[in-house]
Parts: sequence; structure tokens; C-alpha cells
Amino acid sequence: MIFSKLSIGGLILADNVLWSGKVIEKNIKPNDEDTHALLDFNKMVANDVRVEKILLPVRDGIFMARKIME
Repeated sequence: MIFSKLSIGGLILADNVLWSGKVIEKNIKPNDEDTHALLDFNKMVANDVRVEKILLPVRDGIFMARKIME
């Protein structure tokens, strides 16, 4: 929702993307909607060619994405 309003070069910071390590566990419970939502978000950012991105593994993780194209 915010991406179209962000200028080229603008930053988006997303906190808690490692979710206490749950997003890398192999046996995520099917009804754990929060963890599945974070996995989907992380995959979306990782695959988005419109941004340069880095995942900072500080505490629960921070995803930093900089918009490079519309």
C-alpha cells in the first residue's frame, strides 16, 4: 500500500521479520498464521526487483528495502 507513495531512493524498514527464529524453523505449525504471514512477506521482499534489500539479523530481524524503480 505504501510502495506507490514512496519516492525512488526511499526506504522501508520492517521489524521482527525473523520472528524469534520461527521463520527458519522446518516444522512450522499449519495454523501459525503470523509466522506464515511473515514468511510470505519475506519472500515477497526478497523477490521484488524494484528494491535493493538487506536483512539485518539484529534481535528479531530488520528488513531494509530501498526503492530503485517504479
